[in-house]
Amino acid sequence: MRPQDSATATTTIAVTATEGSTSGRTATTGPTAATGPTVAGGRTAPAPRTRGTLLALLGVVSFSLTFPSTVWGLESFGPWSLVAVRSTLAALIAGAFLLAGRVPLPERRHWAGLAVVAGGVVIGFPLLTTLALQTSTTSHAAVVVGLLPLTTATLAAIRTGRRPSRTFWFAAVSGAVVVIAFTIQQSGGALSTGDLYLFGALLVCAAGYTEGGRLASLMPGWQVIGWALVLCLPLMAVASAVTLSIEPVHLNAHGVIGLVWVAAGSTFFGLYVWYRGMAEIGIPKASQLQLAQPLLTLFWSVFLLGETLPLAAPLAAVGVLVCIAVTQRAKS
Repeated sequence: MRPQDSATATTTIAVTATEGSTSGRTATTGPTAATGPTVAGGRTAPAPRTRGTLLALLGVVSFSLTFPSTVWGLESFGPWSLVAVRSTLAALIAGAFLLAGRVPLPERRHWAGLAVVAGGVVIGFPLLTTLALQTSTTSHAAVVVGLLPLTTATLAAIRTGRRPSRTFWFAAVSGAVVVIAFTIQQSGGALSTGDLYLFGALLVCAAGYTEGGRLASLMPGWQVIGWALVLCLPLMAVASAVTLSIEPVHLNAHGVIGLVWVAAGSTFFGLYVWYRGMAEIGIPKASQLQLAQPLLTLFWSVFLLGETLPLAAPLAAVGVLVCIAVTQRAKS
């Protein structure tokens, strides 16, 4: 069933006056926007907007673990082999699901969009951020990538022609300003080579999110990321063989756990729920939920990696959460 950006519409049916009825009364059938459809057992399913928000948030939580997991993965693998093996494993998982579901090939008109998704979120973003994490701390990289929501919303407006309200843009830009100020305060005002990698990652990832969100309104979200991964499989399989023969491999528990998470958690599961959520609430609103991702990653960097939490982080957290609340209530 094709996901929609809003809740299921109500249907109004005129009722002819009969005995025991009032002339002109109208009956409303179908689920309301507030409660959603009724499911077996009399329970009420979540409205599409609520469900879409929860799915997108689940994707954000999955993505927030990507940088700490990448740092763990780098304990066992080189940057190029980690990205190649990560994408290969994720593609094998996706291919297994597609085969099990006997999913037909996408229409030819969708392949160009799938190529953009593959280049942006399967290859470009993982590679550029992995290279950045060789010189940047997880917390610093997470905050720079906090500009991703505004970048995605801007590209989505250009690509889809949908124009969010002024209130939305004001809150989105305010959230980006908070993130930029936090970045400058932490870096001392100087950009590093790692920052350049991260800014490049922002652009390619935003393009992949935008195109993937558009395709997710035409096919199930898991199929969008599934076919994008399968599209990359031949290239990534060859790259895995080459890079593993060149870069040293020192397997340990952290390295294996990190690899498994970035492959199965971030790349497949995270993108599946993310694209499905975007299809239901719209790309602009979903993208702004990612303002919370840097703050979650800061928590994981302290809890899992032992990095020191910046004193400005709680203030930035409050500012960002306020901006998220405004963007979610603003009219699209």
